[in-house]
Amino acid sequence: MFPPLQDLYRIAPEIVLCAFGMLVMFLAPLVPKRRQGVLSTFALLGAALALAATQFLAMFPGAAYSGLIRADSFSLFVHLIVCGVAFLAILGSTSYLKREDLDAGEFCALILLATAGMGVMAGAQELLTAFIGLEMSSIASYILASYKRDAPRSNEAAMKYFLLGSFATAFFLYGIALTYGATGTTHLDLMGQAGAQTSPTLLKMGLGLVFVGLAFKVAAAPFQLWTPDVYEGAPAPVTAMLSTGPKAAAFALTLRILANVGAASALWFWALWVAAVSSMFVGNLGALVQTNLKRMLAYSSIAHAGYILVALAAAAATDRPEAGIAAALFYLVSYAVVKLGAFLIVAQLGGAGERHIEIEDFTGLARRQPAMAACLSLFLLSLLGLPVTAGFLGKFYVFDAALKSDLIWLAILLALNSVIGAYYYLRVMVAMYMRVPTQEIAAEPVPWTLSVVLWIAAAGTVYVGLFPTRVIDFAAQAAANMR
Repeated sequence: MFPPLQDLYRIAPEIVLCAFGMLVMFLAPLVPKRRQGVLSTFALLGAALALAATQFLAMFPGAAYSGLIRADSFSLFVHLIVCGVAFLAILGSTSYLKREDLDAGEFCALILLATAGMGVMAGAQELLTAFIGLEMSSIASYILASYKRDAPRSNEAAMKYFLLGSFATAFFLYGIALTYGATGTTHLDLMGQAGAQTSPTLLKMGLGLVFVGLAFKVAAAPFQLWTPDVYEGAPAPVTAMLSTGPKAAAFALTLRILANVGAASALWFWALWVAAVSSMFVGNLGALVQTNLKRMLAYSSIAHAGYILVALAAAAATDRPEAGIAAALFYLVSYAVVKLGAFLIVAQLGGAGERHIEIEDFTGLARRQPAMAACLSLFLLSLLGLPVTAGFLGKFYVFDAALKSDLIWLAILLALNSVIGAYYYLRVMVAMYMRVPTQEIAAEPVPWTLSVVLWIAAAGTVYVGLFPTRVIDFAAQAAANMR
């Protein structure tokens, strides 16, 4: 029996992404090597249409496929993030693929299919559906991490990501089995109603294992060990996507579980508290000693996962979690724009084979390429949390949510870690603007596609920092309508 038309509307972005992903894979063997840009164009068209198709989620809200998927403001918010990340990642990677002599067809198709999985996670109202979305995203990500087949570091990164990711997936799936055994359902809304009437111990074990699986996906301590090696070894455009889209989708699923399953809030509160503090300190202290810019940004990603976990802890600490959820969503927007731009700059400035990604290689960049130095500085200042940038307001709203939930010590530790992070961000800027290079690295012309992406990212960073009202109102609406 054909599903109702409204159900198809509610998964319209996933339909578009999968259709164009398969189309690009079908066309890849037929397109000559010298015309690989045609495949990137098709993939860009698919990502753009998926971004446009998110409006169907606003026009036809409600449950789809017997409650497996839910279209609401929350799902729309996260879809806009992941589809926007996919579009910018594909556009920003076209010159990289050409320079490294990598096939564009498979690369773009994998990004589209991974994004479809992220969209399923964002709208999942049932745990097995979320698991399918998680696997769609993860399998494509494993392949993307090793896309430079001739690079040992890329293969090492993919192997570590695959092995550790498989363990995390097993934890997540076993947690689903235990929660089903405790409640008799895998639907989040029904699970919340049944939790108080069933085996509390079994439910706690199940939710604990689910948390472990999700903590791995967001690179939260102590499940972050894979992050620096994978982020360093994967191609830089892939790292740009891995650090933004999958993390947003995993946090979205975590937030939906928190909002719908009361037992999760009670059980996860201290786990979130400890993971937030551990992630902030592990990320920031680890970044202090890095000399490789990709590894430094990887540790920075761990720290920022800790900042978002502060918002989740604030949501779990109260019966009205809307403020914490809205703060987490706003932070995901500001974080995604900035991290994507920073890693794409590293992809461009690293040169062929990414040979120049040490911080020392960026010495004197302001003289060689002032526009790139200015963009990278803006992104680093936003990650630091300087006023007038999106990162400042992201941390402000998380800090405010923590205070409103009476998490005073967590707010203090967040502020302390922001001060620690200032050192390694400013160290890169000092190298770019205040030091004389010991070796001259030829400045490669910046492709127009990458320039467009960086202008969008820079404009978004400043716009959200100066005019946050529309985004925070949208985030508040999404938080209020996700139950």
